[in-house]
Amino acid sequence: MFARLGSLPLFWQVFGTNALALVLAFLGLVFLPVTVSVPPHATELLVLAAGLLAVLAINLVLLRRAFLPLDHLTDTMRRHDPLSPGRRVRVEGGPVVASLAQTFNEMLDRLEFERRDSARRALLVQEGERNRIARELHDEVGQTLTGVMLQVEGLSAAIPEHLRPQLDELRETARRGTEDVRRIARQLRPEALEDLGLQSALAALATAFGEQAHLRVERHLEPPGLPLSEEQELVIYRVAQEAMTNVARHAQAQTVELRLERMADEVVLTVRDDGRGLPAEARRSSHGIRGMRERAMLIGAGLTIEPAPDRGTVVELTIPVDAG
Repeated sequence: MFARLGSLPLFWQVFGTNALALVLAFLGLVFLPVTVSVPPHATELLVLAAGLLAVLAINLVLLRRAFLPLDHLTDTMRRHDPLSPGRRVRVEGGPVVASLAQTFNEMLDRLEFERRDSARRALLVQEGERNRIARELHDEVGQTLTGVMLQVEGLSAAIPEHLRPQLDELRETARRGTEDVRRIARQLRPEALEDLGLQSALAALATAFGEQAHLRVERHLEPPGLPLSEEQELVIYRVAQEAMTNVARHAQAQTVELRLERMADEVVLTVRDDGRGLPAEARRSSHGIRGMRERAMLIGAGLTIEPAPDRGTVVELTIPVDAG
């Protein structure tokens, strides 16, 4: 009976539940030896109160069964995060509730597809702009600074001795500027990723990061062993780059662990530090973390940013890969 009632539309479930409760109350008044005096006695009031509580309890149980799927739907709607796709509502309940849940799931499918497609286009445009700026820095600003250094070298033989310290300082400034331009260009355009592959690019990134941030970087980089697309490799590289940049800026860490490994049909990137940790509000509002989550969403990967068991923060990117 309850299963048949649950298959009805929500309106008829509510109507049937209330009707059943009223019928039970009516039958109780007809067939049970219940009388009500005027004025009622205390025992009669107790019997009526017990009957009322029984009717309310039956009504509560039956209505709870009818509205429970709506509670699940509301909870999923409230907890849905566009940057963590994949969560869906269970299709259950009567025809109306099941149709509503199915429609909501279909809406999420469309929204996630459109968001992933628009994010892909936006990130491709962003990478193209990064490459353009990197080329201009290397070809124009870098060549200008190289020319300045050559001019300084040409002046070294003719400049008076008492001005030589200033000339050396100018030479050192030009040299540092040239190195900074090259470093920024390398960060904007990961040439090692294009030329040497993901594993070598991450190794080069870890080496450069350790030298610049004066941190010890422990590397455990296994060959993925699974076919990765250019998009997936770029996302892995950018997430590692952003995670280590956040460590250098905020964590006050001494050691960073960079790990790339294969687990079954997944490739997992892990960046772990021993710093002071990242506050929960920063995990929600940081633009860098939001960028990592958007990149993970782009390739259907999972991204978690959690406190480490002892101290520090763990960033883990899990990329599901079709082994075939």
